[in-house]
Amino acid sequence: MTKRLLPLILTVSVLALTGCFGDDGRWHGKDISGLMPELDFELMGSRGETVTPQDSAGTIRLLYFGFTSCPDVCPTTLTDLRKAVNQLPRDYRDDVTTLFVSVDPERDTPERLASYASFFGDQVVGLTAAEPELRELSKRYRTTFGYDEPDADGNYNVSHSSAVYVFDRTGKARLLLRPGLTTQQVSEDLAQLAKESRG
Repeated sequence: MTKRLLPLILTVSVLALTGCFGDDGRWHGKDISGLMPELDFELMGSRGETVTPQDSAGTIRLLYFGFTSCPDVCPTTLTDLRKAVNQLPRDYRDDVTTLFVSVDPERDTPERLASYASFFGDQVVGLTAAEPELRELSKRYRTTFGYDEPDADGNYNVSHSSAVYVFDRTGKARLLLRPGLTTQQVSEDLAQLAKESRG
């Protein structure tokens, strides 16, 4: 009896989890409306200035945690986001701001962040903070990060989420973009969000 019930229990669990994410077929990404807090932070920008969500208010914000020494995931993700934005109708391309939050403040100075962010486009903003503030921010969005042991040369890797959080023009959490989505799918989600939220 237990073995026969297990597939049914797993099926019901998956359906329940899917329901929690609110997927209704309108989006390629996960709909997280009402499941995550609104965009809120106070971080350091690439000129050493304080940056808050008010600095990019009125645009769709893509929040991504990473670090500039990342060998693969970060540059790939930022490149894909740039391609997705470039596929948007021309009227919407300036409506999207990518917030790249480095969780490696030890190495990612404002100057380094500025150079790195600019490589991926004018609408990419490099941000960081002291580790305690970064921990609080990542916890706010139910993620985390960690540092590997340094090698003999002092180099180390940083583990972090590969997901991208999408906030609408008012700062409300709307979508979670996970690896596996094509740039076309991401672009379609951003276009739909830009269209529905443009005043």
